[in-house]
Amino acid sequence: MELVTQALAANRYALARLISLVEDDGTQARAALAALYPHTGQAHVVGVTGAPGTGKSTLVNELAKSLRARGTTVGVVAVDPSSPFTGGALLGDRLRMRDLAGDPGVFIRSMASRGSLGGLARTTNDVVKVLDAAGFAVVLVETIGAGQAEVDIARTAHTTIVVEAPGLGDEVQALKAGLMEIADVLVVNKADRPGAAQTARALEMVMGRNAPAGEAGEPAWRPPILQTVALDGTGVAEVLQAVGAHREHLRASGLWARREQARVETELLNVLREELLGRLLARVDREQIQGWVERIAAREVDAYTAVRSIFLDADERG
Repeated sequence: MELVTQALAANRYALARLISLVEDDGTQARAALAALYPHTGQAHVVGVTGAPGTGKSTLVNELAKSLRARGTTVGVVAVDPSSPFTGGALLGDRLRMRDLAGDPGVFIRSMASRGSLGGLARTTNDVVKVLDAAGFAVVLVETIGAGQAEVDIARTAHTTIVVEAPGLGDEVQALKAGLMEIADVLVVNKADRPGAAQTARALEMVMGRNAPAGEAGEPAWRPPILQTVALDGTGVAEVLQAVGAHREHLRASGLWARREQARVETELLNVLREELLGRLLARVDREQIQGWVERIAAREVDAYTAVRSIFLDADERG
């Protein structure tokens, strides 16, 4: 398809249209992704996650600026909460990233979560593939920042940056949410505020209790804890250095290939679930589903029994 050819040739208008097509899903989107797929697998995907108010967007902006200063092309996928009225991204203007506008080596895309949990939109992986195929060397993925449901980014990114901030008590919340388990780099942003050193020490203690173990005798990666002031760029160079070191660790240890296998397996199972559910629902009347809902709500039957009956009815219909 012509749109794919133009996007591979770095046509920004075509790239934007192709991403919109992918977000809307459908037969054309599937065909485009199939054509793009052989061109993927080159980008370093870096996830940035953490609770609201930690300064993720500002940090992503500074990371992108620093990467561009080094001549590295950057794609940014920023997943925002959906408007309950329009379904669009509430922060779609990305005002904090406006100083990147006009740079041909940067492409920024905001995505509405559209109700998806886990901090990402359903088609985030596909949009990352488009930017990867288009030749962006690093793709930064910023999650919603819901706090307790951000761990899906670890299945999308090669390197995950978890952002904390002083005074929020987030080191405890992050531990509850499992964010410490997915962190490859820990950043205490807004380090010019009181309490930054205490937050860093608390994270050190948490990470000390959850020290990662190496695989097959190889040295374990210990996530560094870095302090930044993203508003003025302080500490951003050290974050990029840690991200680069983690990439080298993944390559040297063979973890890059294993993470890619795990990511592909997760994606395949997710697509299978969606496809199977779609095919099942296409064979079941909406009225039938509503009837089961009413019976379950009336405590006449449980959900598992209802599902078994729905499958049996669908099989009989062929």
